[in-house]
Amino acid sequence: MTNWSVEIGGTVAKRVSAAQAKEQLSALVAEVAYGGGRYVIERRGRPLAALVSVDDLKRLEEAQASSGRPLGALALVGAWREVGDEEIDTLIAEIYAEREKDRGRRVELEE
Repeated sequence: MTNWSVEIGGTVAKRVSAAQAKEQLSALVAEVAYGGGRYVIERRGRPLAALVSVDDLKRLEEAQASSGRPLGALALVGAWREVGDEEIDTLIAEIYAEREKDRGRRVELEE
């Protein structure tokens, strides 16, 4: 059913394609609801959504509400507000330089 799995926060979340999730939704829901399973649903290898139990969702929502700010990837949305344009430009230039070295291919910089 799954291609591979990944550990997230100490719990293994299985990855499944969107097509597999569609075909086997009832089985996946049963495993999540009664067996404690967690799934990351992907399309073309990119994560689209997660299938978690209602209890897991409640814990996530309570944690977010108690902190007063988004958690996880949502926290990154506002993380760059205090960073200046020059710092971001330097960081991007470093990333492009490392990619060019690592991949053995030219990476064009837009100006």
